[in-house]
Amino acid sequence: MIAWGELFLLRDRRRHTPENEEGRRTEPWNNRSNVHRLNMCSVSAELWHGKVFMKNMDFMTRRGFVAMAAGGLSLVVSGCAGSPAGSGSASGSAAVSDSDSEPVAVRVASLKGPTSIGLVPFMDKAGAGELENDYDFTITAAADEIVPLVVKGDLDIALVPANVASVLYNKTEGEVAVLDINTLGVLNVVTGDASITSFEDLAGRTVYLTGKGTTPEYVMNYLLNAAGLVDSVTLEFKSEATEVVSGLVADPTAVGVLPEPFKTAALAKNEALSSPVSLADVWAQYAGEDGSQLVTGVTVVRRTFAEEHPEVVVEFLREHAASAEAVVADPEAWAQGVVDAGIVEQAAVAAKAIPGCNIVCLSGTEMYDALSGYLEVLYDADSASVGGALPDEDFYLTDVEA
Repeated sequence: MIAWGELFLLRDRRRHTPENEEGRRTEPWNNRSNVHRLNMCSVSAELWHGKVFMKNMDFMTRRGFVAMAAGGLSLVVSGCAGSPAGSGSASGSAAVSDSDSEPVAVRVASLKGPTSIGLVPFMDKAGAGELENDYDFTITAAADEIVPLVVKGDLDIALVPANVASVLYNKTEGEVAVLDINTLGVLNVVTGDASITSFEDLAGRTVYLTGKGTTPEYVMNYLLNAAGLVDSVTLEFKSEATEVVSGLVADPTAVGVLPEPFKTAALAKNEALSSPVSLADVWAQYAGEDGSQLVTGVTVVRRTFAEEHPEVVVEFLREHAASAEAVVADPEAWAQGVVDAGIVEQAAVAAKAIPGCNIVCLSGTEMYDALSGYLEVLYDADSASVGGALPDEDFYLTDVEA
């Protein structure tokens, strides 16, 4: 184990080629799992392929000294903090002690919806100046607004759809890595037909949903095929989730697939509607043997930023895990905060929607297993959906602990 600030990230950025494509997925070197509660004292040096890259030994941890032996030998590690460019950035100076350390300006973007809900307590702490570094949070309406900012280096950390993370990895030639999964599956079957109690009961029905040519379609087709229903269910796509909601409210016997918080909104508008099936549960039934899960959102970091500021990555992961846990534990308490952040319009809707948003903070090998298996399904459906190739092993920062 190495001390808090000494995070040496894998720089082996091998790309997939026709010669190595068959070996695109291998088992991780270690098999620790970091979920929610993360050890804030250390960062494992057991990187992919068992290699430790010691090039950043001049970085200063925020604790300054690291115990090296029982006899009392101490190692002084010194270095400097960078000065990210862009709006809200702050200059860093050489750190030689705790008192001289400069906070790092961290630019974070997330999407309006479940991926941002788990950040609300984190954003409150940052706004109150209770953290070691300075965080500038931006919530956007679409991933298309975030992608170019990450590519240009105008963002340091971003919460994006899982497939978009893979696209960014390929687009930047490995300069983006994933820290954690922030949201699991949020798609649900909604209907007023009491005879539908399981996924298999969709046989012979027309299902209304959004996402033609995108991940919702690929997920539904995969699950229908796994359940042997691909030839007995008709998928009818709408351009907006609100169209599906309107159709279900008008005809409760219809069947739709809706994400949160649209599912909760539909149930609130018509008491005859219910949500008997979660596609996350169906995924676990048919595809979960290898640890794969239905993933909605992940958190990515620019590799250069992570290498220059390993202590910030640790702090972010620690605070993200605590924030997600707080929201899930007490939706009522944080519902107004979700509204204040501009994520959901009504606190009552937010409080009811949060339990179904599948907010998590999965890291380590559990993150690897869940995400890599999910991306393989998307790749098999349409390679372009993940950027043309599956990410290499260095995409998954499984050895970061907070």
